[in-house]
Amino acid sequence: MKLAMIGHKRIPSREGGVEIVVEELATRLVENGNDVHVFNRKGNNVLDTNIKTKKLKEYKGIKIKTIFTINKKGLDAFLYSLIASVQAIFGKYDCIHYHAEGSCGMLWIPHLFKIRTVATIHGLDWKRAKWGGFGSKYIKFGEKIAVKYADEIIVLSKGVQAYFKETYNRDTHFIPNGVTKPIPKNVKIIKEKYGLEKESYILFLARIVPEKGLDYLIEAYRSIKTDKKLVIAGGASHTNSYYNEIKEKAKQDNRIIMTGFVQGEELQELYSNTYLYCLPSDIEGMPISLMEAMSYGRNCLVSNIEENTQVCGKFATRFEKGNTKDLKNKLENCLEGKNRYNSSEISDYILNKYNWDDVVVKTEKLYKNEYYI
Repeated sequence: MKLAMIGHKRIPSREGGVEIVVEELATRLVENGNDVHVFNRKGNNVLDTNIKTKKLKEYKGIKIKTIFTINKKGLDAFLYSLIASVQAIFGKYDCIHYHAEGSCGMLWIPHLFKIRTVATIHGLDWKRAKWGGFGSKYIKFGEKIAVKYADEIIVLSKGVQAYFKETYNRDTHFIPNGVTKPIPKNVKIIKEKYGLEKESYILFLARIVPEKGLDYLIEAYRSIKTDKKLVIAGGASHTNSYYNEIKEKAKQDNRIIMTGFVQGEELQELYSNTYLYCLPSDIEGMPISLMEAMSYGRNCLVSNIEENTQVCGKFATRFEKGNTKDLKNKLENCLEGKNRYNSSEISDYILNKYNWDDVVVKTEKLYKNEYYI
């Protein structure tokens, strides 16, 4: 098949979960003999200065088309998805796959030309604190367009599947993301850069945005006596003011280390050697960073939202969402060695449950209209 993907920022990139999903899917679809074109947004790959994404024409067999857009909250997705959708209708694609609700606002364009479309809802993005005004309304508009015009809709959690059924009476396909077996790394880069040793720190790895619950984690951590550092790895996403607030809070405790964006071996080392991975989010789509941490066999502490608990099953400690006191208590328990899970059991569980090859098989069937609810 000749396939197009619209909705991510750019690949190769780890700027967010959508980018990781698009790359994992597209790479495997190419390996299966498909002709895959992805519509990147113009801009530098902030995570890897060695790869000039704006000049890239092909990556791992994936054809890359770069679309002009304005890097301004609210207008970015609108302008990008409009131009990408108009270009895509001339590409003679068998199917166009839209990712995230914001990009779905223009899904009606290929539908008008009777081109098959699939939409993946990575989360109910209009709920996220960074969006407001036009941005939030446009994302909700994209959701409604997907409901009305997409040939198939993929969701990543049972909760979102129930939401679409109850709100719109629209059937969707539950196809969660996959995870790849990693190669653990010993401390080297993180020791040189941050003075970190194996299991000497707690890791938070995600975009620095309000809905990730980092405020709760910092408050809880600062009230605990521990020699373990708190490593905050990630960058801003249309949230520079919030990112600066977090930086100021981090400065008040010399045990807190902020790394900014991480990638490559540094990222692998952080996952491999953390004592505890913590994801205190209020809202998630399907948290790939949690899946990755578990694939390394790391113990995890997560908020009890459905999207987190669906991923980790029984193999993680949970606290009540938004409850700083409960987070503090559970964090102390984890640091005291309570509720520890065997590393091999954690990684075996997550790798067996979430497999990218299974995801690709099911997604290809949707492209061909062969997969039924």
